[in-house]
Amino acid sequence: MAIKIYKPTSAGRRVSSVQSFKDLTTNEPYKKLLVSKKENAGRGSSGQISVRHRGGGAKRHIRTIDWKQEKYDIPCTVQTIEYDPNRGARIALVAYKDGEKRYVLAPEGVTVGAVFVSSKERGEPSVGNRFPLEKIPVGMTIYNVELQPGRGSQMVRGAGTSAMLLAIEGEMATLKLPSGEMRMVPKTCMASIGTVSNPDWRLVRWGKAGRTRHRSIRPTVRGKAMNPVDHPHGGGEARNSIGLKHAKTPQGKPAHGVKSRRRTSTDKFIVRRRGAKKSGV
Repeated sequence: MAIKIYKPTSAGRRVSSVQSFKDLTTNEPYKKLLVSKKENAGRGSSGQISVRHRGGGAKRHIRTIDWKQEKYDIPCTVQTIEYDPNRGARIALVAYKDGEKRYVLAPEGVTVGAVFVSSKERGEPSVGNRFPLEKIPVGMTIYNVELQPGRGSQMVRGAGTSAMLLAIEGEMATLKLPSGEMRMVPKTCMASIGTVSNPDWRLVRWGKAGRTRHRSIRPTVRGKAMNPVDHPHGGGEARNSIGLKHAKTPQGKPAHGVKSRRRTSTDKFIVRRRGAKKSGV
């Protein structure tokens, strides 16, 4: 994919850019794999806002993605490369020999007619094929990685991302994730070979507030621009500071750089955290 820039015919167009959709092969999704998406506007089951700055936007349908790809040793052929409004990456509609069709995450460089296979045994390490980590050659780039065997892919699914398989030791495989974190996962976890499609997604400049509203993102107001009743940073005359030693969330909890990780049971699988210096490995 490439980024398309229009002539600056307006203030919004001057600083914005859009995706180029030349890599798509169809504009019509496969209706049997569509699910209606209910707009929750960032609210939980009680109706209270649990995630701020959400709501509105263009209506979308969910494309049912096959994250497990558990039809083993049955080749599938890519029929279309499609746009998914719920993610930056492209998706591919694949057809198996028995006639079943499924959506999968499309790797970079895939074309119509390409053949993928998912297997528990060692096979050809070509782009799009899916194997257990222990069956993939060390040093290859992978995506769509499981955290627990059989649970389905949970890591490395963003547009243009990939992880690197560094080592296989004992029952664990060591991966270098896109964030720079080095992490161990069971070697029986499945992963696809290659890189997620649409790497230029991060280069899109939205340009104006309207395009952001179409993505269901509402305006974000600074806390210091509010009243004291609405935010701990609020109040004061003219351009005052927040009046606190450390920044806080609207609920009064510490914010900005505070460590939020609480899952200590999985810390043992992290070899090196993201942002850590290499000398500390």
